[in-house]
Amino acid sequence: MKILVLISKVPDTTTKIQFKDGDTQFDESNVQWIINPTDEWYALVRGIEVKEATGGTVTVINVGEAENDAIIRKALAIGADDAIRINANPTDAYFVANQIAAVAKEGGYDLVFTGKESISYNGGQIGSMLSEMLDIPYVSLATKMTLDGNTATIEREVEGGVEVVQCALPMLVSASKGLAEQRIPNMRGIMGARSKPLTVVEPTDNTKATEIVSYELPEGRVACKMINADNIRELVDLLHNEAKVI
Repeated sequence: MKILVLISKVPDTTTKIQFKDGDTQFDESNVQWIINPTDEWYALVRGIEVKEATGGTVTVINVGEAENDAIIRKALAIGADDAIRINANPTDAYFVANQIAAVAKEGGYDLVFTGKESISYNGGQIGSMLSEMLDIPYVSLATKMTLDGNTATIEREVEGGVEVVQCALPMLVSASKGLAEQRIPNMRGIMGARSKPLTVVEPTDNTKATEIVSYELPEGRVACKMINADNIRELVDLLHNEAKVI
């Protein structure tokens, strides 16, 4: 079985976010970069588990420039067999999906995994876009998956319960918490990752669908107002006129 796992580079959650050039660019100086957690912990590990159970290969793919090689090597250390890096700045979700689709069409992959969303933009767009471009079924937010030959049975959380979906391969799955458990690369994996193939390909075009106009930080926390428990009228007034939540 041929498995493709999408990974993206995101700032570590402890990074202090700053902007520059009039709040039009993300300031990447002094940023610690990591693999997007849902890509690494759930999508990649589940792909490796499927490979271990059924045989085959796991390829990781990333859209980014040379500095992304470090996080790609970590994915190889965890257990991926090889990697592809599309040598381009990931300008928006459509651009990324389009670039990956061009490569995936030539690969003949049976399963494509991606994390449910990146922790940097929380867009969750690439899975649905890529499935349309590849003309394969897509199941989002998977929390459990079993395989029986060429059929996948997938569970995902929906409002008020759990939905069970059956789908024939090839297909694309976005991974959510529960699909797999995080793996830590061991020394053997780290040493072996150095010699695993990392293929760099050039982008097919520069088409993008959106453009970032500006960034802004969320408002900081404000001081907490303490209201006497006996003063219900004041509490209701503040909730209605100031907080505007009722």
